[in-house]
Amino acid sequence: MALDIKICGLKTDVAMAAALAGGASHVGFIFFAKSPRYVEPAEAGRLREAARGKAKAVAVSVDASDAFLDEIVAAMQPDMLQLHGSETPQRVAEVKARYGLPVMKALSVSEVADLERIKPFIGVADHFLFDAKPPKGSELPGGNGVAYDWRILTGLDAGVDYMLSGGLNAANVGDALRLANPPGIDISSGVESAPGVKDPALIEQFFRAVRAARDNRAA
Repeated sequence: MALDIKICGLKTDVAMAAALAGGASHVGFIFFAKSPRYVEPAEAGRLREAARGKAKAVAVSVDASDAFLDEIVAAMQPDMLQLHGSETPQRVAEVKARYGLPVMKALSVSEVADLERIKPFIGVADHFLFDAKPPKGSELPGGNGVAYDWRILTGLDAGVDYMLSGGLNAANVGDALRLANPPGIDISSGVESAPGVKDPALIEQFFRAVRAARDNRAA
């Protein structure tokens, strides 16, 4: 099974190059002003050009207005929209209809019961992203470097297309793949030298760890 890998929160040409060289299937751009990974739509549009024909460009927003989404879509021309706020199934459907793009809905989880929250989104969202619940006091819905018990994801129906996110890094991605066997993984803070600063060496290490983990499973 092919493994989708999204490097999220990209802001520089060097980081983009490292993500694409490693074999990222998706590259993510954050449009949430409070995030250290925030990037202007026009700059994201420039950066995403390097991904054309190589990886899907994902626009990540948090409870964004139609006006802001219009700006993002026009400037960036994303392949997919990721909604990382408190968007309802109705809002997801509205966004899909407005832009004709696939939508990934992010949900915060920490225990099996939290997975029940996906039910109203089944058949509405095209993909899911399961992230850790943010620490108390955090203003960021994601990118907090917090992990959870990835084994809870094994209870999902086989037809749910999702990415595992939250606290991943080169040291633990092998465990995540072994414990949950997810169809996709998403990493942001785990390949940074400082908040919002992607480190090409850490990106390379992460991809190396993913390959090693998959080789070990195939052996």
